Amino acid sequence: MDRLDAMRLLVRVIERRSFTAAAADLGMPRSTATEAIRRLERDLGCRLLERTTRHVAPTLDGEAYYRRCLSILADIDEAEGAVRGGEPAGVLRFDAHGALTRAFLLPRLPEFLEAYPQIRLQIGQGDRLVDLVREGVDCVIRAGEPDDSGMIMRRLPDIPEQTCASPDYLSCHGMPTSPDGLDGHRMIGFVSSRTGRMMPLEFQTAEGTREITLPCLVTANEAETAHHLARMGYGLIQAPRYRFREDLARGALVEVLPDHPPPPLPLAAYYPQNRQLSPRVRVFLDWVATVFDGADL
Repeated sequence: MDRLDAMRLLVRVIERRSFTAAAADLGMPRSTATEAIRRLERDLGCRLLERTTRHVAPTLDGEAYYRRCLSILADIDEAEGAVRGGEPAGVLRFDAHGALTRAFLLPRLPEFLEAYPQIRLQIGQGDRLVDLVREGVDCVIRAGEPDDSGMIMRRLPDIPEQTCASPDYLSCHGMPTSPDGLDGHRMIGFVSSRTGRMMPLEFQTAEGTREITLPCLVTANEAETAHHLARMGYGLIQAPRYRFREDLARGALVEVLPDHPPPPLPLAAYYPQNRQLSPRVRVFLDWVATVFDGADL
């Protein structure tokens, strides 16, 4: 293994905190990865990693060398891309909520892969917090208020939300005409995977956003399950408008309080700030922005 390959391996080991995960990412046996790092340490005359049976972390020398490696490897990738005619290439790992991916990204995926045939995508789906560096993810797309994660954020268009309920629920509890008329109503309890707390209903009024927490018979921590519970008639639900489109068209759900919708949901893409933005991530983020700019949200 030459020095550049060893540098790439070290970067992956430090970011993944694991020889096994790094070796799998790079398609090599763990024993090969271990020996390559030992040889690199021997050549440099210093210890780069602290190893235990359950954890791998950089030493002070390892952290300094890692940061230089990031800069050097980014420059090499950019130079090689220029020689190849600027064609972005390689594996790109991104993570986004499954419903968002299926509704907006997958239908237009063929155009991206046709435009950049040298890029291979690995798609993760979820709404949990992702440690981009440690999990080897290049970027994530997340809805909701941004957290203070230290990642670089690229804003995307906000997602409109709606309040809905099933016809059976409304026949039993009545159609409210204002947020003040929700006494006797119930909601689908949705527990945020980020905070672990149940989220209140939100309504935009002339005085600003009003939060209301109603009684609930059932709670869920997964969006599709909460959506299904609403169709079953267990209460009011709020979610992005695109998620309700088919149910509204076939009458499985009915919009409630359309004059007082929830605030739109912020949407953004995030990527690590300690890496130079690679050509493949740059073109992917540009494509994502185009997709959402032209989407019927």
